[in-house]
Amino acid sequence: MVFNLSEQNSVANQFIVELRDKTLQQDRMRFRKNMERLGEIMAYEVSKKFQYTTRIIETPLGKSRINVVKHQPVLITILRAGFPYFQGFINFFDQAEAGFVGAYRRESLSEVTIKLDYVSTPYLNGREVILIDPMLATGNSIMDSVSQLLKRGTPEHLHIVSLVAAPEGIKFVTQQINIPYSLWTCAIDEHLNEQFYIVPGLGDAGDLSYGAKI
Repeated sequence: MVFNLSEQNSVANQFIVELRDKTLQQDRMRFRKNMERLGEIMAYEVSKKFQYTTRIIETPLGKSRINVVKHQPVLITILRAGFPYFQGFINFFDQAEAGFVGAYRRESLSEVTIKLDYVSTPYLNGREVILIDPMLATGNSIMDSVSQLLKRGTPEHLHIVSLVAAPEGIKFVTQQINIPYSLWTCAIDEHLNEQFYIVPGLGDAGDLSYGAKI
């Protein structure tokens, strides 16, 4: 399943517009806040697919029955760009366990490879896992991360969530992944350029959130 939030008319599109606008991007706090807002909206959408159980609670005037999430998911984000988007998810799933993956691009004249140098997660076997990475470009960082996560147990279902995705990355992930999964994104863009950046995209989410790295 591939869920594209921008196919719906909602206030989320305003936040996507602001993320892309190169003038508004100069305001780092606004950029991070819009990522967080979209994380909250996407957390709500993903939550519709979870298992639910009925709770009966006492109110001042009687009893109320309501369905609530049966088990909190495990939230895993790819550092550093994923932090603001991750914050939106943990605002909603505020009792969830969390994990972190350190990944970065290594570029050469002929290719871009992904280097993973840090992985910290709880046990994942049989859990609903949300893997949070703002940019689904080639799909390499996602699949390298999934490979590491599977060493810590096989999730019951893996939800891969991005802000912006390229068709090439979606195709790569769907061809490579072999566990139950869903792809969620706020927008599917046109293509990758020669440097493997998403076009039109929004730029480097980590740099726009926290400043350029050296």
